[in-house]
Amino acid sequence: MDQTRAPYLDALIAYASRDPGRFHVPGHKGGFGADPELAAAIGARALELDVPALIEGIDVPPPEPTPFQEAQRLAAEAWGAQRSWFLINGASQGSHAACLGLRHSGPAVVMQRNVHSSAIDGSILAGLDPTFVSPEIDPELGLAHCLTPEALDRALAGQPAAVGALCVSPTYFGACADIAGLARVAHSHGVPLVVDEAWGAHLHFSGELPAAALESGADLVISSTHKIVGSLTQAAMLHLGHTDLLDEGDIDRVVTLLESTSPSALLTASLDGARRLAATRGAELLAETLSALAEARARIRAIPRLDVLDERIASRAGAAGWDPLRLAVDVRGTGATGHHFAARLREHDVHMELAAETVVVAAFGMGGDASPLAARLLEAIELVVAELSAGEPDEPIPFAPPPPWGPLEMPLRDAFLSPQEPVPFDRAAGRIAAEALATYPPGIPNVLPGERLTRETLDFIAETLSHGGHLRGASDRTLGTIRAVIE
Repeated sequence: MDQTRAPYLDALIAYASRDPGRFHVPGHKGGFGADPELAAAIGARALELDVPALIEGIDVPPPEPTPFQEAQRLAAEAWGAQRSWFLINGASQGSHAACLGLRHSGPAVVMQRNVHSSAIDGSILAGLDPTFVSPEIDPELGLAHCLTPEALDRALAGQPAAVGALCVSPTYFGACADIAGLARVAHSHGVPLVVDEAWGAHLHFSGELPAAALESGADLVISSTHKIVGSLTQAAMLHLGHTDLLDEGDIDRVVTLLESTSPSALLTASLDGARRLAATRGAELLAETLSALAEARARIRAIPRLDVLDERIASRAGAAGWDPLRLAVDVRGTGATGHHFAARLREHDVHMELAAETVVVAAFGMGGDASPLAARLLEAIELVVAELSAGEPDEPIPFAPPPPWGPLEMPLRDAFLSPQEPVPFDRAAGRIAAEALATYPPGIPNVLPGERLTRETLDFIAETLSHGGHLRGASDRTLGTIRAVIE
């Protein structure tokens, strides 16, 4: 197929360029009914391209196939998939679809414990009964890496009713799993491997990077295209591998079930354009970015009291490879936590993707020259290190390590839908949680519905928030209360 084409985007442009009579939604009618400041902010052209579904020549025939169908077929070829679906509710929609797709075969699954919270939400929606497997924890940095094939093999052997396995690669910090090994293990047990590759949509397009999940044998891959490849925020894809362990029709049904009947043409067009850019220029653009990041890492290593995560991570347990598109700076030598260091960077109007106890993480995209961005980051980092060295040393607040994950005392869905009540946060220890609590980023649940709350877990969440973190999943956004099962 001709990857230089963007059939959906082109059809959208052609429709808007005709100045059609818009007797359909949305109410801004191509822009003249929009708020003037919104129009000035996003541009008149964006509003002209904001059309609804069911426009002839765009996503309904004629022609056949439609530009929308062609765009998805081009994406499947570009990523090496049997079929690809455009998602307009982010990779979270892909997680939900994966869980519902697996549920066609049964409720039991094996799932990496540090999955994104959307996989837990999907399990609740689907009524899955996960057996959780802990990833490898880096003893030095305190970071969770990936699932090992050996751990997956033990888990699947202990849960013979499992209908699938779900893992994460790359992690927020760039660690990549041994997907080929995990796929061999899953397939030896007769189940598909689902990979949350939200942070790895770019891997397929450069030989300098670890192998992508699809080419390593994964059966279904969740791809957050906007994160690195550069579609608009909330635009993602779901890729089905060349497999007979999942039914294409089942996946199509659940994607349709979850998608809006009013999809955003702008999000869809951005996926078509991002695919074209990745397929035609991805290797070139990634080479430029990788070169700029290699230079940035060398300069950061030269700053006293700082280090960076690099290819050495691939030698650690649970990390078979390393994706350098995240620049993770080890700030332990400064005496400040990553949360505090990130707060100091914000004073210079530099905003990181993630802060943890020991590191701050900057995310870089696939396209364009990354050197100016890296230079601005380096300047701010040097200023913060100088400020920390020159001023009165900040008294670092002791930060508790994450407590161990506990076993579920109730199935996820049962706990989420059970009779429940709000209980004061400081009196919730000992109760069974009815909601997930995930410190964000990275959005990995610290508490699952059905887990019994411990004082250590509650203290960790409170400390994370005090260090500048955020929480997803709590009904009470102030965290004055937590919803607990009435026992």
